[in-house]
Amino acid sequence: MTDHVDRVLAQWRAQRPDLDVSSMAVVGRLSRLAQLFGAEMRRTFAEHGLDSASFDVLATLRRSDPPHRLTPAELMRSGMVTSGAITQRLDRLEGRGLVARTRSASDGRSVVVALTDAGRELIDRVLPDHVATQRRLLSALGPDQREALAETLRVLAESLDETPG
Repeated sequence: MTDHVDRVLAQWRAQRPDLDVSSMAVVGRLSRLAQLFGAEMRRTFAEHGLDSASFDVLATLRRSDPPHRLTPAELMRSGMVTSGAITQRLDRLEGRGLVARTRSASDGRSVVVALTDAGRELIDRVLPDHVATQRRLLSALGPDQREALAETLRVLAESLDETPG
């Protein structure tokens, strides 16, 4: 069974037999899967009136220890986005009543972001659908294959990540 990537590799091997293009097999398939996975997850989020960025903020707050509060800097690190991007996300979510920003009790100069009851209810409704989408996307793999792939991807990601831990 061949796919688009196999055909591209065959073409490159015919045109440039001097190059080892085998890395394209992995990178090409990862790129294609990222597109397919992203589209399916965006569809799931949209069914709940969210986008990927909003889901990321709500999920990051929800998985933090109660009372589900983080600083914007902690949210930035978790989402690997700029301060401007996190501010825009928080503005949208706060406008919808899903998060609330308040001054920190321990340091009045800093802000804390917390899930509102509505935000928690929404993320708790979205999460099972999100997990079901991910399971469906990986349904061609058995448990051992998923575990091996996850470990292989971890090794690759760690080799490229410049930030510790």
